[in-house]
Amino acid sequence: MSAAQDESKGARVVDVLAPVAVDGTYSYFAPPALGLQPGDSVKIPLGTREAYGVVWEIDDGAARRGNLKTVAARLDRPRLSRKLRDFIDWLARYTLTPRGMALRLATRAAEDAAPETPRLLYRATGSQPERLTPTRARVLEAAKGGMAFSKKTLSEAAACSSGVIDALVDGGALEAVAAPPEPVARALDPDFAAPILEPAQSAAAEALIAAVRARAFKPFLLEGVTGSGKTEVYFEAIAAALKDGGQALVMMPEIALTAQFLERFAARFGEKPAEWHSGVSERKRARIWRAAATGELSVVAGARSALFLPFRDLRLVVVDEEHEGAYKQDDGASYHARDMAVVRARFENATIALASATPSIETRVNAERGRYGHLRLHARAGSRPMPILEPIDMRAEGPQRGRWIAPRLALAVGETIARGEQALLFLNRRGYAPLTLCRDCGHRFRCAQCDAWLVEHRFRRALVCHHCGHTERRPDTCPECGAEDSLAACGPGVERLAEEAATLFPDARILVLSSDFPGGAERLRRELDEIARGAFNIVIGTQLVAKGHNFPHLTLVGVVDADLGLGSGDPRAAERTFQLLNQVTGRAGRGDKPGRAMIQTFQPEHPVIAALLSGDAEKFYAQEIALRERAGLPPFGRLAALIVSGKDVAAAEAHARALVRAAYGLPPSPRYRMAALGGLPESDEIMLLGPAEAPIALIRGRFRYRLLVKAPRSADVQSFLRDLIATGPKERGGVRVQIDVDPQNFM
Repeated sequence: MSAAQDESKGARVVDVLAPVAVDGTYSYFAPPALGLQPGDSVKIPLGTREAYGVVWEIDDGAARRGNLKTVAARLDRPRLSRKLRDFIDWLARYTLTPRGMALRLATRAAEDAAPETPRLLYRATGSQPERLTPTRARVLEAAKGGMAFSKKTLSEAAACSSGVIDALVDGGALEAVAAPPEPVARALDPDFAAPILEPAQSAAAEALIAAVRARAFKPFLLEGVTGSGKTEVYFEAIAAALKDGGQALVMMPEIALTAQFLERFAARFGEKPAEWHSGVSERKRARIWRAAATGELSVVAGARSALFLPFRDLRLVVVDEEHEGAYKQDDGASYHARDMAVVRARFENATIALASATPSIETRVNAERGRYGHLRLHARAGSRPMPILEPIDMRAEGPQRGRWIAPRLALAVGETIARGEQALLFLNRRGYAPLTLCRDCGHRFRCAQCDAWLVEHRFRRALVCHHCGHTERRPDTCPECGAEDSLAACGPGVERLAEEAATLFPDARILVLSSDFPGGAERLRRELDEIARGAFNIVIGTQLVAKGHNFPHLTLVGVVDADLGLGSGDPRAAERTFQLLNQVTGRAGRGDKPGRAMIQTFQPEHPVIAALLSGDAEKFYAQEIALRERAGLPPFGRLAALIVSGKDVAAAEAHARALVRAAYGLPPSPRYRMAALGGLPESDEIMLLGPAEAPIALIRGRFRYRLLVKAPRSADVQSFLRDLIATGPKERGGVRVQIDVDPQNFM
């Protein structure tokens, strides 16, 4: 009998999914002693190395399946549930992501998780060391009383190095004791500070609570104007999940910045939830992953990747600010976390609440057509009035040349800070100026790796590409003609706006908020806290300031360029501009004093601006939904993008054109129908548009062409894309094809 036959005697065959860019599983013999079950984490021989994997299926009826290798070990990890594994399979099929990469979204924190290192504490034994120095005496004095202390605490108390403690342990005067690991989050009390809700809030909360208690899949749109108390409503649903012994997930677009949310959560439940985002250390992420799987952890507040945590008993999912573009993942596996959250809730038989003051068109249509429950909060909590919105027609009352703040807005800012209140100037453009050119020769600074202008960041004395991150020093002379003092900044960014505000209001305390400032999330958290405390008179910021923050002293918002997002060819441009302006103007008047917003625009008659100024959101949604339906755009039709990129522009274009030929050469399929090449499609046919150069045709040295699949809702777009990739040209010569189902970005 061969070694392989002897090794596999009595073993079952298991199919293991590894977190690598492969769609299929690998088959291995599983020794009975391992007791493997589906969902177990294992070490497997993969090529020349050992790799992490998860048992996906067990084939008890297969005595032999070729010359298989054997599972090396079962790892001490909580088992992945069947619900989570089914969700991973579904996501991989829908997004055309290799199943291994979909698994990696759920297991990244566990793959390389080292065993927990015991936490040691030190206490006095009562024995004296052979040699008692003054330093050792101070340590023993600090350790009196029978309590155990950390090495750091004793070192600081005795003003000595850790080596002194080690010497006392060796001498028997101190002993080390293992302490239990600190919990990843403290226990939450659902009755810690139950609020008194207003009638509309109470009705919405009761609907969510009833759904949580029913333990069945039920999606809701929780729609309420800014400041209406949506957070307090879903807090009560979280309390219901906790009382029933279940778990809850709160997804947020910028969790690393939402210190206010964490404080409000702690005020309601006595402790903060566990945080999950890129700023959390790898070790803590591994502990949170394990605690979610064992049920030790009851609530997680996290970014989109928290969706893949292995919850033991998930009862409620909340997607706060569900309209936010930050929920779309474009790198690696391409998915929309809001939509996948609905799918995850369905697999878990959980309630899901999509909360927003400005819901996405897709979510709004689902609510209007009865697919989702629709919970409405029409007024601000505490009967606070909505801010008064005023247009400033820049054609008639704009600022003088070289300035960006209109006189009427400047006057309103001065009056606001004179009353001791705060003003916000909003411009969704980072840096000092979007373009720098030479006045003498016309040279424009652009990125060598991207089809984009370099943005001047004057605070850093740098020119930066916002697509690839390329940075170069801003020169003193033109690199083209050598002229001195000829470089001119064109257009405003938030840094230039701050410069103008400092000139207009020299005594004001001004803060610029932008995501690319040094200091990271912690610095931004501190600055947001300082704004809430009233430490600044004027805040100047990008869309970062529009993400649900509560600034009680802020009474005036000035939108410096309301037209900025309306000129693009993006089919979602109107929706996104309406949402962004609605959210940012909604920062005003959330405290005890009424708010006001002034909107600088060159086209006050534009439907988006007119709807915003009138406060008639229903009219805007009705118009936008009707336009989408007539055009067959989501949610009434389906879109998928294929982005073909390569180092060589000709190779990338040739590959894209070959894909088109392959698409129209596909044999008939019962799952979809292709429109005739060059003809008008029938209502049930798929169109393939392109190829065309992407609006940003070069990024990071790769030339990009786009194809757009436009299909009716009934078409099996995934089958079409699989058939196309299978029969189309193979990727070679550095050409890559990225598939984006339900694209949000058309650049």
